[in-house]
Amino acid sequence: MPKMKTNKSVVKKVKITKNKKVLRRSTGQNHYNSKETGAVGRAKKKDQRMFSTDEKNIVAALPYAIGK
Repeated sequence: MPKMKTNKSVVKKVKITKNKKVLRRSTGQNHYNSKETGAVGRAKKKDQRMFSTDEKNIVAALPYAIGK
């Protein structure tokens, strides 16, 4: 049976931690940020965890990211 292909677009958008959590970038960072408060600006720079239902889809797209 041939190797499974990794979805490279997903690899560029997410990061999988050691404990199998899937992290993604926060949205709303591109423009109109000057009027935001400092706390909101710092919060936008942090990565966010994806929903558990979406994490299952991501793990399926990255067959070699997590040891089974």
